Amino acid sequence: MTGKGSGQPPRQRHVPQRTCIVCRRQVDKRRLTRVVRTADSGVLIDPTGKRNGRGAYLCDQPACWERVIRHAAILNQALNAQVTEAELAAIAADPRRPMPVQAES
Repeated sequence: MTGKGSGQPPRQRHVPQRTCIVCRRQVDKRRLTRVVRTADSGVLIDPTGKRNGRGAYLCDQPACWERVIRHAAILNQALNAQVTEAELAAIAADPRRPMPVQAES
């Protein structure tokens, strides 16, 4: 029996893991930002992580975001679609995008 009084420790809750499409680092799904290709809206940021469509994940490192914006081929391959300049501009302008830390002079 595995009831409350059996003396066994409680089970660890499963935490889904996803991989950043740029740095290939595996992180908890909740710590990543999902970019999704939908049939009706095109490519956009999915803040809930639950929209229907093909998704790709980006970590919170500013370098990963910069690389995706400079090299659209990364998103094209991950989402199996052609990302437009307007969609890239919307991703670049997203307020959830991490900004690089500026060194003080």
